[in-house]
Amino acid sequence: MIKALDSLGSKFQQRKFLFKQLVYRDFKSRYKRAVLGVLWSMLSPLLYFSAQALVFTFIFSRAEHYISYLITGNIVYYYFSDATTQGMFSLTSNAGIISKIRVPKEIFLFSKNISSFVNFLLTLIIMFSIVALDQMPFHIKFLMLIFPIVCISVLNVGIGYILSALFVFFKDIQYLYSIVCRLLIYFSAIFYYIDAFPDWIRKMFWLNPLYCYIYYFRQIIIYNNIPGLWVHFLCILYPLLFVIVGKIIYKVNDNKFAYYL
Repeated sequence: MIKALDSLGSKFQQRKFLFKQLVYRDFKSRYKRAVLGVLWSMLSPLLYFSAQALVFTFIFSRAEHYISYLITGNIVYYYFSDATTQGMFSLTSNAGIISKIRVPKEIFLFSKNISSFVNFLLTLIIMFSIVALDQMPFHIKFLMLIFPIVCISVLNVGIGYILSALFVFFKDIQYLYSIVCRLLIYFSAIFYYIDAFPDWIRKMFWLNPLYCYIYYFRQIIIYNNIPGLWVHFLCILYPLLFVIVGKIIYKVNDNKFAYYL
């Protein structure tokens, strides 16, 4: 019994060490040979946001706090796109380790997501800075943002499960997903309001998980409102569905991955 516990403890320590090394490697390799280093994680979304602001602020010039409306949509989208795209390559980029060491393959996906989450925290600095410049009041309800952040982080893992598994067998998935991400820019109400759409179209937006989190951010930051229970339900439902489906795909194909990597 004692030997079994010692063996389990040893494996845990080894996997913990490997996980830390993977997170450090993923974060470091992202900015390898970049002069600005980690500042790119803040500069890249800022430049993207600035381009949108330059164009769309004139179109929605009468909209109140449109700059805050735009930045919240961009920050949430950027986190989702970055984490899921990085997660897609989590298995193939670690093929050498997977072929030599038998460890839970989720560890590679989690390390990618941790790296993207750190970048997201840095971009939040930009968001709150712009919100302050837009003269939006900071209030206690901002703490509620922890809820959608946790939910979208779990969603990223769930989608990462599916994408990373599919990418092992179908390399074209990376091109298809890049198209999906571009389409999400236009179907997540990032830079426009949905009020002008008919009611049935507005309801269709809730089929998009990303819109749910963008909506939650805006309700807290711009409108000082806590969304209703049904919004919380959707925010929890989507991550659970994707994680369950992703875990099943991983379990079914666990022994096949090594042959295709």
